[in-house]
Amino acid sequence: MGILRQLAEYLYIKKRDPKEPLTKWMKYMHGMNRISLIMFIIVLIIAIFKLLILPLLRH
Repeated sequence: MGILRQLAEYLYIKKRDPKEPLTKWMKYMHGMNRISLIMFIIVLIIAIFKLLILPLLRH
């Protein structure tokens, strides 16, 4: 499975393969990965805002 496909599945952009087995621990792991990925995207947006947008607004 490709990395981009896995990211799309975490973010609910693409549906999961119904043939893939899903255990309780796999659900926990995918849930934690989803939370960390969303947190990373939020922090990335904040960092871009601080580095690019705020200096432009100060002038």
